[in-house]
Amino acid sequence: MRVRVLGVLGLLSVLLVLGLAFSILSAGSRALTQDLEINRVASLNRFSQVAADAASSNDWAGLQTAMDAYSGLYGEGVLVRSQDRMMVSGRLDPNRADVKDALFNASLNLSLTKLAPLRPFGPNAMLVSRSFGTANQVMGEVVLEIDAGAAQGKLRAMWLGVLAAATILEVALLFGAARVSRWVLRPIHRLNSAVLELEETGSMRRLPQDGPPELRKLSRSLTTMAAAVQGSLDQQRQLIADTSHQLRNPVAALRLRVDLLQLELKGSTDPGTISAVTAELDRVEELLDGVLMLATAENRAFEGAAGKAVGPAAGSEQGRANPYLTVQEELERASAAAGRNGTVLALGPPPEADVYVNCNPLELAQMVGELLENAIKYAAGGHVQVSVTAHPNTVDIDVSDDGPGMSPGDLALGTTRFWRSPDHRDIRGTGLGLTIVDKLAEANGGRLVLGTREPHGLRTTLAFPLVPLVEQRAPRARRDPGTQPLVEQRAPRARRDPGAR
Repeated sequence: MRVRVLGVLGLLSVLLVLGLAFSILSAGSRALTQDLEINRVASLNRFSQVAADAASSNDWAGLQTAMDAYSGLYGEGVLVRSQDRMMVSGRLDPNRADVKDALFNASLNLSLTKLAPLRPFGPNAMLVSRSFGTANQVMGEVVLEIDAGAAQGKLRAMWLGVLAAATILEVALLFGAARVSRWVLRPIHRLNSAVLELEETGSMRRLPQDGPPELRKLSRSLTTMAAAVQGSLDQQRQLIADTSHQLRNPVAALRLRVDLLQLELKGSTDPGTISAVTAELDRVEELLDGVLMLATAENRAFEGAAGKAVGPAAGSEQGRANPYLTVQEELERASAAAGRNGTVLALGPPPEADVYVNCNPLELAQMVGELLENAIKYAAGGHVQVSVTAHPNTVDIDVSDDGPGMSPGDLALGTTRFWRSPDHRDIRGTGLGLTIVDKLAEANGGRLVLGTREPHGLRTTLAFPLVPLVEQRAPRARRDPGTQPLVEQRAPRARRDPGAR
């Protein structure tokens, strides 16, 4: 926008400077032409008067002397023609066409004493002519050749001075236009950046009020609106978190009462009723946990977007994580659940060199764990393959299974909150797992990619930018690069079922 404004202002300033320079040069040319014309016409009148006196007295010697003196002084030729003679001084050629025309017009008593405007370049020879004699009779003609070289030199010097001044003026105008446009457009660019920041992060820094009055008023209005939007978003996230926390207490109390009731009805002939109530409580607790985790993940995503838009906060440290070591730990924790489900877990070979990603280690573990639980649940009795691949600029954590997978249309909706595939409604879940992983990946500068595995199955990939490691922080456990199934090494960690399909 600034380039366009400067282009328009620059064009207007060029037109202004050219118009001013043209006016000055035209006035200077007219002034020089007028001075030259007055001076030479006075000399022409003097020669015509002397010629008339010489014709009356028949004494031409004085006239010739005056003509030679004039030509020697100014370098301009003079021609006087009477009825019986022609007198020439200087280098004026009587046979030139323009000289003959001047003599002819003068013989008709037509005086040619008006000079054309001077030009800095071009012919410098001009002619003026008139007749001499009495009021009733033309006795002869006088032609004066004018050398305009000196006047043209002055005009060229004037042109150079005016052009230099015009250039300086144009530079000054462009500099002033740049300062004015910067003064006017700086608030507009700041407003645009603030709107983009508000769109990406849901928050915006307070705008300084500078620039024209209209833009200052707009800055105040936008700051007020951004504060209202940010407050609304904060209240919405806080409401979700508070509601989830507040509901956990009555749900916990209800579970305690159900457990006590189950003990009292231990010998009941209809244990299915208590089991159904317990299952529903489990689902409510799972849903509350998922909503709370989603609110936390979305808040982290907003913080990550704010870090990209306005820079990280002072003293903030996101942390680095070793993805292969994290995957090993999560596979160990998930091995018990996989064993109960009949699912075989396999880990691919490690990268050739240690790789680290700029990600919160706990959140990376949570993301990998969610993907593993999701794969184990939907690929019951099948195989789950996990690999860590280092690329020149990224690191991919790939979790794939040979379960039923998802259709292309379902893949596009996989990270939508509370969405579950119609083909898997019979499998327990909340529809929040992949949404939480997607938000946490976004908060840490990565992304979650959903795809298919041939011939069937789901492939989920976490892609993070590769961080060059300056020094090793801790040795990592390496294993044989073969893709053998893992065995259980310790008790599994209690995790919430993601159910994101």
